[in-house]
Amino acid sequence: MFSVYILTYNEESEIGPCLDSILPHSDDVIIVDSFSTDQTVAIAEQYIAQGHPVRLVQHPFASHGQQRTWMLRTVETAHPWVYILEADERMTPELYAECAQATQQDQYIGYYAAEQVLFMNRWIRRCTQYPRYQMRLFRKDRVWFDDYGHTEREVCDGPTAFLAATYPHYTSGKGFSRWFEKHNRYSTDEARETIKQLQQGEINWRDLLSGSSEVVRRRALKDLSLRLPFRPLLRFLYMYFLLGGIWDGRAGFTWCVLQAFYEYMILLKVWELRQATTAVGLDTLEQ
Repeated sequence: MFSVYILTYNEESEIGPCLDSILPHSDDVIIVDSFSTDQTVAIAEQYIAQGHPVRLVQHPFASHGQQRTWMLRTVETAHPWVYILEADERMTPELYAECAQATQQDQYIGYYAAEQVLFMNRWIRRCTQYPRYQMRLFRKDRVWFDDYGHTEREVCDGPTAFLAATYPHYTSGKGFSRWFEKHNRYSTDEARETIKQLQQGEINWRDLLSGSSEVVRRRALKDLSLRLPFRPLLRFLYMYFLLGGIWDGRAGFTWCVLQAFYEYMILLKVWELRQATTAVGLDTLEQ
């Protein structure tokens, strides 16, 4: 058995289906809420009142990495192995069975699972770099998270492996307005990370060309992409033609356009942050 964390903030349309996907299997589900202002907490409390093995804790959100590390270090679980389930993701019986089996061995301390991105009512397999892996199942005393851009990167104290079963990810399930709202915030964090990587980081060509896993190669590709000109256009061409998004229909085209637009938002925020820094420097000189 393993415990399940679900991170939430204003997930009233997603938390019910998410819980329904995991509760037939798990005996320990912890919702870590960032003080939602919609009905997320009320819906969670309904499940608790009905006797389901669900707990609810709330903690102010500072960043994705800090929130995850806080819950791992602070919120007690019934089992040493944990699974991180986002509200817009679902657990499947096949994935749960494989996870339960994986927790019975001592060779690995964590497992990556691949997401199936469902967008505009279809699985967009090609333009989402499937299989694209995320750290989901691990021993809570051997993994923590650092911030990286708007998201996080795991730090693993031991060897990891990959699960065969995948999980559905219903991205943009709350509509395009929510997508634009979130990515406007995300682009600011990504811009800060871009500036930092350009100043401190470098391209690891060995990882890019012959990395040991999809995760390693994807991160090296990210570092390379930060240094390329015309990034929004290149991202669209890469996803739509090279990855094959053209075969994902209207949903694939829309996804590629949105991702290219997101890259452009990041570039604009990079310019904005640098302008602000230059302005501060000029003010200091004038003083």
